[in-house]
Formats: sequence, structure tokens, C-alpha cells
Amino acid sequence: MRVIGKVDSLWRYPVKSMRGEELKEAFVGFSGVYGDRLFAFKDAAAPGGFPYLTAREQQDMLLYRPRFQNSDKAAKPPNLTEAEDMAPGITPIFADSAELALNVETPSGEVLAVDDPALIDQLRTGLKDKHALTLLRSDRALTDCRPVSLFSLQTTRQLGEEIETVLDKRRFRANVYMDLEAVDGFSEDGLVGKTLQIGSKVVLSILERDPRCKMITLDPDTAESNPKILRIVAKGHDGMAGIYSAVLVEGAVKPGDEIKLL
Repeated sequence: MRVIGKVDSLWRYPVKSMRGEELKEAFVGFSGVYGDRLFAFKDAAAPGGFPYLTAREQQDMLLYRPRFQNSDKAAKPPNLTEAEDMAPGITPIFADSAELALNVETPSGEVLAVDDPALIDQLRTGLKDKHALTLLRSDRALTDCRPVSLFSLQTTRQLGEEIETVLDKRRFRANVYMDLEAVDGFSEDGLVGKTLQIGSKVVLSILERDPRCKMITLDPDTAESNPKILRIVAKGHDGMAGIYSAVLVEGAVKPGDEIKLL
């Protein structure tokens, strides 16, 4: 076992493609980070394999701020302590729907419940009629590919140097941002096929590199696009940046936790 870095910050995205929230602690379960991508908007015009409205089609989605109405209930499973005390460690349950109710602050500052039809009306602004939207809710994180994504600060810095601008790490919408001991960016690519432990308990199997799309071109604060970022990633890094993982052992992690290669 070797320490290769530490957790810089933890993030979840309660509504797919909307703004993320930074966490002081995160419960990382088999289905992903607790409360991550719990909601999404199904788009009738989207392909069947990826049926969601995202900022690819509606860039202003990034400017919407989801917030759980009861932040304490949304922090971790309600029966976590009892479940962990039952050998060999029982998978905890999610809180019920009422305890995970969500509000969304729109770019204009209006606050709406996530299931308010007025929110759908706003999200459809500027879209064609074929984009009929339906709210989806799932206890499993509605991620693109794998439950937990990781990205290093070193990769953020290297891409910024290649693009000749300072990049905000939030463009890459990871769950775990890592501060690795390796100096160079993209060193996380070498972790594919290996196993990491984060903190005292969580164990992740690193499955693959993260294929990138238009999302990384969008500024997380303004939603303005810089296509050069995706071109550089496509040309210099096979269109990949960051890594995806599956969860082998559940548990809580926090910023500053050591990341160990098993």
C-alpha cells in the first residue's frame, strides 16, 4: 500500500447537468456519491441510449443551482451507523423522497421545487417543441458511465498550460478532485486497472479513462463555451481526461483524506 496523494475536494451534482455543490464529507456507496445526480430531465428529443437534457443542448443549465431542502438528511444514509455495525457491513438505504426534496435556484434568482412545472418551462426556453421534458428521480446516481469520477489538480493545470489559460477544475464535473504526488498531469491514466483506498475505508476499482464531450468547454460560472479545450483534449489526449471507478467498499470520505494505491 502506497500513498499517492490526497483528496482536494468532493463534489456532487443533485440534478444532472446543473451546477454542483462542494461537500465537507461524502458518503460513497456502490451506486455513487450519496445525493449525486439524483434527478435528471428526460428529453423526448434525445437518443434512447442517453435520454437526458444536458448543457450540451441547453448551456444555461449550468447556471441553475440545486439545493436539498434538508441538507442534514441529504448528507448520508439515515441508517448508516446501524448498517455499518452489522457484520460484514450492510448496504444502507437512501432517505425517503420527502427527506431528499430539492429546490432549484434559477439564473434569475427564482427558487422553484425541482418538480415544479415552471422549472421545465424555463429549461425549455429557446429549445424546439420536440424537446418535451419529464423529471426523472433515481436512488442510483444517473451518471453517464460509472458511479464515481476522479480528476487530478495536476491534469487541470497541465491542460491550462496547453490551452494557455487558467482552467477551473469544475469544468470537468468530477466527484473526487485529487492532489497527487506526481508532478505531471494525466498521471491518473496509469491507475486504470488498479485499486485505490480513500481514507480509512472506501475502496475504488479504477475502470477506465473518462471520454470527454462539449461539457468541458463550458465555463461553470457563465456557461460560455471555449471549444479549444475539447480540441486540445481530443488531439493531445485521445479525447480522454480523468478516470472512472466502481465502488468495492462503501464509506465516508472527506477533503484531506489520503489516497492509497493497493
